[in-house]
Amino acid sequence: MNTSNWQTYLVTQESLSNGKRTVEVVEAAIDGGVDVVQLREKDTDARWRYELGRKLRERTAEAGVALLVNDRVDIAQAIDADGVHLGQSDLPVAVARDLLGPEAVIGCSTATVEEAIEAEAAGADYLGVGAIYGTDSKKNVPEEKNGTGLELVSEIAATVSIPVIGIGGVTASNAPSVLEAGATGVAMISEITAADDPATSTREVAADVSGEVGSDD
Repeated sequence: MNTSNWQTYLVTQESLSNGKRTVEVVEAAIDGGVDVVQLREKDTDARWRYELGRKLRERTAEAGVALLVNDRVDIAQAIDADGVHLGQSDLPVAVARDLLGPEAVIGCSTATVEEAIEAEAAGADYLGVGAIYGTDSKKNVPEEKNGTGLELVSEIAATVSIPVIGIGGVTASNAPSVLEAGATGVAMISEITAADDPATSTREVAADVSGEVGSDD
């Protein structure tokens, strides 16, 4: 799967959706042109995520949209997801690769150049870099890692050869700046999940980032 084509990336979190169900948000994001969905749903149990994942797999497969699972390799296997996204405290990338096989997509969150180099060497297919503009969606993030900024995106993008996805406070208005810094795409939670109209919000982000990618400026 070609992760370099992923420009608009939704990370789900029902607790931030202003009362909307995650399935509803994902369906709207698909209508809006999202490229990939990550099942996150922190602070929920494995059974709940599994049941939700089955529903999302059905809808994303129908639409030809990639589905990843945050952290949980076992749930990714159980719902036949396209892969996983791992943090620095999750299973190592190489271990996840052994479990999921060569065709699975494995992403890895990185907040330093060293972490990025290590993840690429271990076999990651893409990197999540952030939090770029700061974020309220992660708890207990060290201050120096919350709001790493566009400079780090540029540093990492110049160092590795795999795609870089910027995350953390990304909106339709600042997404082009993330791509200008060297990212190939942007990942969002609240910008889509908490929007009154997630389809329109997704469409706006997709238009902004595709315009930036296609720009000759």
